Amino acid sequence: MTCEYACMDVPWDDLRTVLAVVRHGTLAGAAGELDLNYTTVARRIRRAEEALGQTLFERLPEGYRANDAATLIAEHAAEMEASQHGLLRRLHSVAPELSGTLTLTAPQLFIAHFLAPMLDRFDRDYPQIDLRIRASNEILDLTRREADLAIRISRSPGDTLKGLRLLEQHTASFASRSWAEQIAVDPDGMIDWIIFDGYSDVPKGIDPIYPNNRVRFRMNDMVAMSGAAQAGLGVVRMPMFLGRSLPGLEQVPLLSPQPYADVWILAHPDVWPSARVKAFSDVLVSYCRARRDNFVA
Repeated sequence: MTCEYACMDVPWDDLRTVLAVVRHGTLAGAAGELDLNYTTVARRIRRAEEALGQTLFERLPEGYRANDAATLIAEHAAEMEASQHGLLRRLHSVAPELSGTLTLTAPQLFIAHFLAPMLDRFDRDYPQIDLRIRASNEILDLTRREADLAIRISRSPGDTLKGLRLLEQHTASFASRSWAEQIAVDPDGMIDWIIFDGYSDVPKGIDPIYPNNRVRFRMNDMVAMSGAAQAGLGVVRMPMFLGRSLPGLEQVPLLSPQPYADVWILAHPDVWPSARVKAFSDVLVSYCRARRDNFVA
């Protein structure tokens, strides 16, 4: 029996679960994608295997290994999933009502230190729209409808999405007031830096008037780096809007402002024309234009 006919006896939720387990190789990974618990995923896999009369995965200590049957089912389920997402995106775009759900994804720091007042304004202007926020630095898949709209910090957001460039950005060096005073009084003194752990040394382009610089801490997250700078642990290079918005930080003249990735609002081309997206974009563009000087020198 071909997959096309055998799969007719398997509910769509179970086919989606097989697809998710093939993608991730573990029940936990599939559970995270489907927003289910571990036991529900395991139960659906067993149910699909019983309906098809064959085993789909080899159970290993490190996860689930798909066999040929599972791979074939996953290929068909992926086509079904893409068709479903395409239909739902197009329904979203033709809906004329300014109501219903609108899901936005944006970086956490951008939401917390810039976007929050705009979200309040939008919610007041459009109370019938259920605005949901997915705060994440991860690139969510708009094709698979993980979000309707994305605010991304990027030099090249790609050509598969539609959108607008909202803001240009610069970065600069910021530190606590105590560090700012110390740097001003003793430019020859040793200056401590906090840098991303992917970098090997202090930032390039430090003004020669400040000759002594060293890395004190390497961190993998800007939230942690910002907090460390506020606590007086050292100097951090960060986007200017962020340094200007965080209490207790001052711009220090170690680095001249440097160009940084732009801020974009993006959506799938099917979703971009929708009334809800247009309403949100209009409010966002107006909000950003009034505050763009905060992002550049």
